[in-house]
Amino acid sequence: MKDWQGKRYWLVGASEGLGREVAFSLSRAGAEVVVSARSEDRLKDLVAELPGKASYIAVDVADRTAVEAAAKEAGDIDGVVYLAGVYWPMKAQEWDNEKADMMGEVNFLGASRVVGSVIKDMVAKNAGHIVLVGSLSGFRGLPGAIGYCSSKAGMMSLAESMQADLRTSPIEVQLINPGFIKTRLTEKNDFNMPFIMSPEDAAKEVFEHMNTDNFKKSFPIFFSWIFRLSQFMPDWMYYRLFGAK
Repeated sequence: MKDWQGKRYWLVGASEGLGREVAFSLSRAGAEVVVSARSEDRLKDLVAELPGKASYIAVDVADRTAVEAAAKEAGDIDGVVYLAGVYWPMKAQEWDNEKADMMGEVNFLGASRVVGSVIKDMVAKNAGHIVLVGSLSGFRGLPGAIGYCSSKAGMMSLAESMQADLRTSPIEVQLINPGFIKTRLTEKNDFNMPFIMSPEDAAKEVFEHMNTDNFKKSFPIFFSWIFRLSQFMPDWMYYRLFGAK
């Protein structure tokens, strides 16, 4: 278990769902949290409810200038957790450029902008903790998930590349890949979602991993095995099982 007392963490995408619950986990553990999202009203309410020292910075991660300004306002931090994400179900036959662009902007480029805005300071002081929240859907393309799968795969690759560069440095990189979480986003799905978790239970998994020195965690465990094993399937087998029927 890490000592969180006196640590200062910037959580991006923390106004609701998983991000909100992770903010509570860190705050209860003694860390000071700076929470960010687009909705200032939700952030104000969250800061008022958190048990420890907390503040907020409203930011749109699709705006690089705004992200860089928010990073400066956040100031000296010990770590950053990127939890922002948007999702719309989308088949290739029903491609929507606006929604696909937004998934790329928030899920992948937003993570890149946030990390890029804090990494130089971490390198300069030779300390830091970067946590990115990916998805089991990023392991391999899925039907009806244009935009989301690819954006999460990009974020997961980003984390893996950072780990390759920073693994021998004091800067810690962690990647967390959850399955289905009951949020406003998954309410858009009209199919059965196996092993769906509450935000509270998912946050426990996230915080538990943040207390380790391990790079990657995918959960729920059994469900994650399906996605990881799918990477070893030949194409004919994979698309017969997971492709459009």
